[in-house]
Amino acid sequence: MNFTISRESFLQPLQLVSGAVERRHTLPILANVLLKVNDGSLWMTGTDLEVELIANIALSGEHTDGQITVPAKKLVDIVRGLPDDVSIVFELSDNKAVLRSGRARYSLSTLSADDYPNLEDWEGESEFEISQQTLKDLIDSVQFSMAQQDVRYYLNGMSLETGENEVRSVATDGHRLAMAVHEFDGGQLPVKQVIIPRKGVMEISRLIDESDANIKVQLGSNHIRIFSSSFIFTSKLVDGRFPDYNRVVPKNSDKGLVVDRDLIKSAFSRAMILTNEKFKGVRLNLEPNELKITATNPEQEQAEEIIDVEYAGESLEIGFNVAYLIDALNAIDSYSVIFKLSDSNASALVLGMSKVGDELVEDESSQYVIMPMRL
Repeated sequence: MNFTISRESFLQPLQLVSGAVERRHTLPILANVLLKVNDGSLWMTGTDLEVELIANIALSGEHTDGQITVPAKKLVDIVRGLPDDVSIVFELSDNKAVLRSGRARYSLSTLSADDYPNLEDWEGESEFEISQQTLKDLIDSVQFSMAQQDVRYYLNGMSLETGENEVRSVATDGHRLAMAVHEFDGGQLPVKQVIIPRKGVMEISRLIDESDANIKVQLGSNHIRIFSSSFIFTSKLVDGRFPDYNRVVPKNSDKGLVVDRDLIKSAFSRAMILTNEKFKGVRLNLEPNELKITATNPEQEQAEEIIDVEYAGESLEIGFNVAYLIDALNAIDSYSVIFKLSDSNASALVLGMSKVGDELVEDESSQYVIMPMRL
């Protein structure tokens, strides 16, 4: 096996697939990347048994077919460290991978490609095409609400749901919930719900960009696979049942607080400086057209700020984890937001406000539910 390739052509897909490689693993071969030359193309694969990334590039120089695995991090570091605009010659010699570029020569250890694991072939039960921008929005709107290392393993990921004419993403850690929906105009979709593990969600967000280019998504019983022009990504799914999120979305909130998003976000950020580092609690006191934000900490320090808001309901006092509020506000890109409340023991529903003509209307394409906390 050998091939000749330019540094620029080699580096980008190599960095792409090495993102899936697990550096600290009990199986040494999982620290390697699989290189395979076949039918005039170089195929590169990285996996940690949970996610798998495949990239390929057409070879224009001399090459012979074959396959081998080499240490991913060392290979990336060597290629990245070479000067721009150089060619790299890769060949196998005495069970070593040898890279030559100009007068530089690097010899790397190898492991047999026959021992390299691959996520098994499977048939997709549901398939659709969606723009990269839309899928990125669906992920970035909710991923911050995923749980981390929760014993309820089905919370350590994101629910992706298709149904007739929409695609929906949902994430929750039990204290807050984020939900985003995209109206699908490419025909009817079969009804299906899967849970993508946390690492898979973060990898997909890293891989796709904010372009209108379409990608193909396949959903199976145990895997999700995404095809783009530059990579094939596969991830195992979480085997579990996602909570019925519709039960926790407040339906009968009778109080609405409308406020400039940047104004309240900056006020929350300042108040968070003097909160308890562990619980991040702030107290909100609502009066007609006025909101008082208060934070204290064990050192007896206090932050208090009053801002003007649109609110016509009765007086209300309620506490929240301010970090959760800021996360939701960061995910909303509208000028104004509305907090829908009912009483001091009920969850808040946070929505963006879109302008339709001269009116502000609630934008339900992204919804954020935050549970109150006792202070």
